[in-house]
Amino acid sequence: MKKRFAILLLATAVVSGPSFSQQNHTLVVKAAQPTATIQPTMWGVFFEDINFGADGGIYAEMVKNRSFEFFKPLMGWTVNRKKFVEGEVLVVHDEERTNNPRHLRVTMNNTVKGDLGLTNEGFRGMGIKKGLRYDFSVMYKLARNAKTKLYIELADSTNQIIGDTTLYLTEGGLNWNKAAVSFHATATVPKGKLNIWFQGNGIVDLDMISLFPGDTWKNRPGGMRADMVQLLADMKPGFIRFPGGCIVEGFDLSNRYRWKNTVGPVEDRQLIMNRWNIEFPYRSAPDYFQTFGLGFFEYFQLAEDIGAEPLPILNCGMACQFNSAELVPMDEIDPYVQDALDLIEFANGDVNTQWGKVRAQMGHPAPFHLKMMGVGNENWGPQYIERLKVFMSAIKAKYPDFKLVCSSGTDPNGDRFDYLNGELRKLHADLIDEHYYRQPDWFLKNAKRYDNYPRNGSKIFGGEYASHVEKTVGTNRNCWLSAITEAAFMTGLERNADVVNMASYAPLFANVDGWQWAPDLIWVNNLQSYGTPDYYVQKLFSLNKGSKVVPITLNNEAVAGQDSLYASACIDSASNELIIKVVNASGVQQNNTLQLDGVKKLAAKGKLTTMKADLTAINSFDNPTNVVPVESAISLKGKQILLSSAPYSFNVIRVKM
Repeated sequence: MKKRFAILLLATAVVSGPSFSQQNHTLVVKAAQPTATIQPTMWGVFFEDINFGADGGIYAEMVKNRSFEFFKPLMGWTVNRKKFVEGEVLVVHDEERTNNPRHLRVTMNNTVKGDLGLTNEGFRGMGIKKGLRYDFSVMYKLARNAKTKLYIELADSTNQIIGDTTLYLTEGGLNWNKAAVSFHATATVPKGKLNIWFQGNGIVDLDMISLFPGDTWKNRPGGMRADMVQLLADMKPGFIRFPGGCIVEGFDLSNRYRWKNTVGPVEDRQLIMNRWNIEFPYRSAPDYFQTFGLGFFEYFQLAEDIGAEPLPILNCGMACQFNSAELVPMDEIDPYVQDALDLIEFANGDVNTQWGKVRAQMGHPAPFHLKMMGVGNENWGPQYIERLKVFMSAIKAKYPDFKLVCSSGTDPNGDRFDYLNGELRKLHADLIDEHYYRQPDWFLKNAKRYDNYPRNGSKIFGGEYASHVEKTVGTNRNCWLSAITEAAFMTGLERNADVVNMASYAPLFANVDGWQWAPDLIWVNNLQSYGTPDYYVQKLFSLNKGSKVVPITLNNEAVAGQDSLYASACIDSASNELIIKVVNASGVQQNNTLQLDGVKKLAAKGKLTTMKADLTAINSFDNPTNVVPVESAISLKGKQILLSSAPYSFNVIRVKM
């Protein structure tokens, strides 16, 4: 704790600099001189299945290891017996079911409730809500003449039953059948569990044992957690990037993400180990796998639901270069390229095409209108460039207007970055993906990063960024210091919207009981979710995006650090409003005059949205709105606004023209 406090003090000194007396500057906004068009995709979100973001997170399945395909087949399960009988519960491997070969075989002999059962612990427990409907389902095969009755129970941490029902399995024969039943919970608990008790005689095979809450997003069976999706929808993001990140590459190529394994019937999707299972020994997660219940169809559907452009990222034939550094020989790259072409067909193809038909069979005959795709994630070196060229050639030949996002490696500078940036610009790459996980002072010092970038040619995607208050990943949570320095940097991104077309914070979600990486934008437990101060900064930029950048200057220079001020301005053509964003990153109040030039008439009042807090302030489950935007009115005097910006504040002004 002492170390954390010391680092925060150091960071505070970096932000505030020398001791200032109260400042009063005139910032000039030239509202009639647009300099750049802001793309609809300017501010988006980046989803990766890290920190139990998918299974155990936004994917609402409550049963862990529902198909017994984890490395340890009974991980997450406990067999409950009145007395031990050898072989009454077996894990069976069926070679004919190649994607999902394991299932559980239970033998009953005049078994009654209490003799034999199973308990599933869920993902760090099951969050159960009083009065909510829960949907249980199971796939089963019943031997001829067998009779089976299941007692389904929800229990709290003291084994008190807080919801129960019964389910009869009646269909015998050689084929798999599905049975389902719904019931309601009688109490709210954060760490519940599921019990299944057997009654009957004979042999029953069980697989895909599942439990979903009834309040999923859009009430879709087998869907997503509504509270988590709502936080994304509230941001109105311009795009959603998926499925990662590093999981696209995999620890090695056998562990890479393969989108074709994530579509079609859920029970046919092949589970793999999540590479974050083993990435950080100090945050080991041996129960972290990818069931792909949240697959590419669901990602596309989510993007459509929240009005965001989908941005899938595909493996380029290279595994993570920090781990195995495996790569596919160039004469074996064709299947990877074909996966990319097939994905475009899956998203956009007619229902009579091979992959368009798969999409239609999943319930979406209309196309998803995919316009862009990423090739590789944080890959680097000549090996990446030679593989990228093959992808570019094949995709552009068939889809000339399709946009490709290309990797500039892991860091925003250095030899690797310089090499990739140079090569990608020679190739006229559509979008170059730059990543910056840095300490707060980096974001302040780089608010002018794109001021001198080429205005023509390749555009920038700020694909992953976050201000890390401490040097060590995963040792802190998001505080106002990280958020306000990101806000300062983002004014520079917005000011250079003719260069920067897209940007997204990363990572997006983190389960408080199962994270591997911090800081993160949104934190969740089994019942709750909340946005960090960084979330609200991202949301304010997204909701106040505008359509045209206009200059805002201090002494005829961009406002990017003078007396710890950072600012950007834009016009929202749809609402005919002027939007001004001002960050005061100093420890003193600043009374600044905003001079609005080039407008004939302005409303007498505007809307002011302010975020301010102590630099160490955080949001939490107990106080999720500790640091949030506050709205008020602000008056205009002619064509001037007096903005009294509090110490360490982010201010957004909207004025009707």
